[in-house]
Amino acid sequence: MNIQRRGRRADAAHTPIQQLPWQQPQHTLAPSRILSDDQVEAIHRQSLKVLEVIGMDVLLPEARDILQKAGALVDGERVRIGRDIIEEALKSPPSEFTFHARNPAHNIRVGGKWIAFAPVGGPPNVSDLDRGRRPGTLEDAGNFVKLAQFFNTVHTAGGASVDALDVHASIRHLHITRNKMVYSDKVPFIYATGRARLFDGLEIIRLARGISQEQLLQEPSAYTVINTNSPLKLDMPMAMGIIEMARLNQIVVVTPFTLLGAMAPVSLAGGMVEQNAEALAGLALSQLVRPGAPFVYGGFTSNVDMKSGAPAFGTPEYMKACIIGGQLARRYGLPYRTSSTNAANSVDAQAAYETVFSLWGAIMGGGNVIQHAAGWMEGGLVASYEKFALDVDLLQMLQEFLKPVVVDEAEMALEAMQEVGPGGHFFGAQHTLARYATAFYQPMISDWRNFQAWQQAGSPTADKKANALWKQALAEYREPWLDPEALEKIDAFVARRVSEGGEKTDF
Repeated sequence: MNIQRRGRRADAAHTPIQQLPWQQPQHTLAPSRILSDDQVEAIHRQSLKVLEVIGMDVLLPEARDILQKAGALVDGERVRIGRDIIEEALKSPPSEFTFHARNPAHNIRVGGKWIAFAPVGGPPNVSDLDRGRRPGTLEDAGNFVKLAQFFNTVHTAGGASVDALDVHASIRHLHITRNKMVYSDKVPFIYATGRARLFDGLEIIRLARGISQEQLLQEPSAYTVINTNSPLKLDMPMAMGIIEMARLNQIVVVTPFTLLGAMAPVSLAGGMVEQNAEALAGLALSQLVRPGAPFVYGGFTSNVDMKSGAPAFGTPEYMKACIIGGQLARRYGLPYRTSSTNAANSVDAQAAYETVFSLWGAIMGGGNVIQHAAGWMEGGLVASYEKFALDVDLLQMLQEFLKPVVVDEAEMALEAMQEVGPGGHFFGAQHTLARYATAFYQPMISDWRNFQAWQQAGSPTADKKANALWKQALAEYREPWLDPEALEKIDAFVARRVSEGGEKTDF
């Protein structure tokens, strides 16, 4: 079962995993500022100039028509968006809203001071210490959903944490989304890489929640991530995703993928202008379709290795971009999506320090939705079981760090100091005995034994302990309750859509 209390680290092999209870953390520190208000405004004005003078290539005719009716200048696929359109669009999206799960206890708030951690999403490959690096399967995709459900510090069901390459692309989304709603009762991600995929995902979610189309329209119950084709292009599936999700009042997270020196200028200021312009273009399309539709400002600006051209993550530039992106999102009053990333090829020191660096940048930037917070490897090419286990321990530590410090008479412990006196110790003090079991965070991975005790235990390293932890979590996982009638409807819908061919991919 899922133990939801804190206590001393267990040594017995069969002791259930002890973890923090389900909670949604909040920012208790003021977000950091790298740029002055004047510099933020300079980036804003330059972004508007980019959209007015250069514009965006928008490949979907429907999207071009929507923008043109609002006053944008359309020349073939090139769309130049005036600042009046952007300024009007900034008036309508909510700064904070509720994201509805099929289990209301797992609803989350998006925006304001709220933080939600989402697991790795999208890699084609998976890895673990036992089987190595390999293409992802439907079983692997299901396992990552189970891990996201099991660990309380993860707040979403994930977004295809690894792709199921053993299932044909035309019907893959049906099986993954079905399993997501069966294996988890947390808030879900859906695909926007095709209209049928998007509608299929929403229908499975609606059936799982057991609600009407009208209630779905009132309650955001799914989110999708829209990646622009940087620089300055919006392809047909992504534009479609913005339009249809906005029409249905579901959550759109527009995230330009701007790599400095490759798909964006090599300078950080230039990259931030490009990121901002692309995000604002997505915002305009969303709000023109449905004013007030939930919208999340996404940032994913990093740099490339100028020696090889390979993407780099967890870099100083990435950390700065996280913080500046947060300043821009707050300037617009929008919820902010960022990510916890690394470019390491194995679960090693590089994976750890790049993850900590990028995660801290996300927190300093005031991130509300932090994607890829558990399991991301190789710059997004691999979902790692061991990395997932290591990351949930890190996320729990962060949650504990963000808790406010209590300062009252009892916690200031004058009586304890009087009891112990000069030169004594506090191990046996009443103040300690009343608090010792829950006084400090107890890690699931870190090993605090001295060298001799650690050596006698077999000298376990972090990756080996992580390997044991994810396996134990899967063994302890229990499928959340789902109305049998809802499951029957979901399976019937999936079977019908599979027989119809799903999203046509072979032409």
